[in-house]
Amino acid sequence: MHRPLLALLVLLMLVVPAAAGGPVGVVIDDFSYTDTSNEPANQTAAHEKRLAAFMAALRRDVAADPRYRLAPSLQDGAAFKVIGGIQKTSTLVQWAKVAVIDVGAKKLTMDKLYTFRGDTDEAWAHAETFVAREVLAALAAPAALAVFDFELDDNTAAPQAGLATADASYLAETTSAVRDALSQSGRYRIVDVSGARDEAVSSRALRDCGGCDAAIAGKLGADQSLIGVVRRVSRTEYTVGFQLRNAKTGAVIARGDSGLRMGADYSWKRGAVRLVSDILVEAQR
Repeated sequence: MHRPLLALLVLLMLVVPAAAGGPVGVVIDDFSYTDTSNEPANQTAAHEKRLAAFMAALRRDVAADPRYRLAPSLQDGAAFKVIGGIQKTSTLVQWAKVAVIDVGAKKLTMDKLYTFRGDTDEAWAHAETFVAREVLAALAAPAALAVFDFELDDNTAAPQAGLATADASYLAETTSAVRDALSQSGRYRIVDVSGARDEAVSSRALRDCGGCDAAIAGKLGADQSLIGVVRRVSRTEYTVGFQLRNAKTGAVIARGDSGLRMGADYSWKRGAVRLVSDILVEAQR
């Protein structure tokens, strides 16, 4: 059962799903079934019926989660593919091999082998409930996210001298707070970006590099990259913006802008956390 899964994963490396908004598309292929129990009775019809019921229930359980939608194929905008097989090895023992493939990231988010006892409708239903829970957990695995230091775009006519250190401190607090908020949401695993030595990173000019943050994030092992900008309009007015990209393709996944706000530099952190959380966490629940 291992070789077919590996071969299919290799084929999926060549396919990149179309971008889509709303629920994430998931393709669930029919599982294979093999009976090596050598039992004298021919149970093919019963196994076909139970496998069909198993697949129908698995698709129903995944589709019941509002975060996902069933897609007929990868070309229909699916981001994940679920594949697997079940093997009966004796009268009482069956094995289920299940894998979840993140097609865009070209990696397995789940590859597990389960055993369940019995070959009855009840045993199959119990196994499906467990597998569905495991598949949903794999689909919701946190994305590896590189959150680069927030940058300052100062548009004031005459910036006051001596504020560079204070600005750097407030930007550092803003970046740290955003990383904490996204990490605590459970949707993201924050990747350490301290090893990035690219000029656009060190000069805090990622906002002007045409999306180079995606490639930099990819080299750090991230799935996605986020850059944020505080734009100072006056000493008491600022806006906060961010952009989230797919680290593999460079495509923009999400972006946001706070619009004009009243407040001093010490409120950058509050505005940035609110903006990013509203769009990347709350809107996705």
